[in-house]
Amino acid sequence: MRAVALVGSYARGAERMASDVDLVVLSDTPGTFEDAAWFKQLRPGARLIRSEVWGPVRERRFRLASGLIVELGIAPSTWADLPLDEGTRRVLSDGHRILYDTGLLGRASATVTR
Repeated sequence: MRAVALVGSYARGAERMASDVDLVVLSDTPGTFEDAAWFKQLRPGARLIRSEVWGPVRERRFRLASGLIVELGIAPSTWADLPLDEGTRRVLSDGHRILYDTGLLGRASATVTR
């Protein structure tokens, strides 16, 4: 894993009761995260409720036992390559907080006006 960022309403501080938690996970081997079992080990009782593909990002949406929805966007490390593509720029510009980084996401973040 190369980076993890909180994005969306929670990153902007604009979350509401019905908001989901959106995370982007960047990896050199994103296929490692294809199987939902690893997340279910972290959050017992979590149920995979949706899987989608958005270009290079594979979305995995989970409902936790508490009812909270967690959306994981699993992407290759190249998602944060400079210059940023329009989709990456839009996600980061909409609000993000870097939770873990090996430097890759920090460089991308520095190019985005918030």
